[in-house]
Amino acid sequence: MRRLFAHAGILAWRENRFHYIPDGYLGVDGDAIDYVGAEKPAQPYDETRDMSGRLLMPGLVDAHCHSAMTLLRGVGSDLPLDKWLFEEMMPIEDKLTAEDIAAGNELAMMEMIASGVTSFSDMYMEPRTAIRSNEKIGMKMNVCRVLQAFDPNEPPEQNKRIPESVELYEEMHGAQNGRVRIDFAVHAEYTSNDAATKAYADRVRPFVERGAQMQVHLSETQKEHDECIARHGMTPAAWFEKMGIFDIPTGAAHCVAVTPADLEILRRKGVTAIHNPTSNMKLGSGFAPIPEMLDMGINVALGTDGAASNNNLNLFEEMHLAAIIHNGFRHNAVIMKPEQVLRMATVNGAKMQGRDDTGCLEPGKKADIIAVDFRNRAHMYPAFEPMAMLVYAAQASDVCMTMVDGRILYEDGKFLTLDSERVLANARAAVARLYGEGK
Repeated sequence: MRRLFAHAGILAWRENRFHYIPDGYLGVDGDAIDYVGAEKPAQPYDETRDMSGRLLMPGLVDAHCHSAMTLLRGVGSDLPLDKWLFEEMMPIEDKLTAEDIAAGNELAMMEMIASGVTSFSDMYMEPRTAIRSNEKIGMKMNVCRVLQAFDPNEPPEQNKRIPESVELYEEMHGAQNGRVRIDFAVHAEYTSNDAATKAYADRVRPFVERGAQMQVHLSETQKEHDECIARHGMTPAAWFEKMGIFDIPTGAAHCVAVTPADLEILRRKGVTAIHNPTSNMKLGSGFAPIPEMLDMGINVALGTDGAASNNNLNLFEEMHLAAIIHNGFRHNAVIMKPEQVLRMATVNGAKMQGRDDTGCLEPGKKADIIAVDFRNRAHMYPAFEPMAMLVYAAQASDVCMTMVDGRILYEDGKFLTLDSERVLANARAAVARLYGEGK
């Protein structure tokens, strides 16, 4: 089907930067964009939609998420990371069934679709549950089977997660017309050991030629950072490099307690730093030195982390915080510009995911598009600077259309590829089983 969006504000892409068209046209042919411009295209379309008062922009990329943790939303609030993780999260996660995780995944995807997220990178258990759900839902996702190795004496050949990770890649990478990508992942330095991590890097390295990516948690807190130095005589970034993990294109979540030498490692190895401002501040961890990273040319993406530490999956909120906290901390009102933040939430995240065919609106790219309502929202008028409005004023609830590969998943409050009542009922059933009927 060929569809033309007319009279829209368009956050288009030209010469490697955003270019705003105030009253433009965007054409979609099948799953791809075939026209973006200020003039009406000459070629015919099957359907024309008047988008007056709405702005079209690239779909948002949540570069770091634990989607099924929607079922743990709000648990263990007001605790530091180590107590939150080991004393509150893990005991509940030990009780999760594959059915529970599927319910949590779908609840997360429902939330993300309604808030303009078209693609997400997920690090959690039972990744096949998310893949199965997505057959109907139609998002883009990078999922993984995570390596953990708590026993320092366990031989790598006995760690089942290594072959399971490779098996998942061989079976599912590129599924659903490329919407599903399988990543590899090491949860963190403090949940693995040298032998398993080295063996994993060696096993995964040959897949780089086939587009393999890696996910890790890196220096989320100063405590994690210091304990790694005590264990290994080096920082987590240096340890991951020594283990060979950074030989695989890597997205490193958090990067809060990093040194200048760590930043040089990230730059030299082409690691993407994933900024998670809400989660890091809620858990009292601090926040990453993003301005220094950007100055060094490090690719920086944006993520929500899980709903248990956020407590939502709202990329508009992350953009807002990413824009203002660094300005405030550095006493410099222009150190973070709206265009930089928008890049972090779109094209930079797509780059980290290995998706060079999306993340921006230009002909030839996949039609991963969202529409933001500037017409019916008091807080969105007047809009003299649309990019600034998207970062400083827009809310997730202002998203009025979410499209992936030319297919509309959500429009004007209606979910077109999932049954919202069923999703909520399944989530309620999972919560009741995990916590008791009163929840």
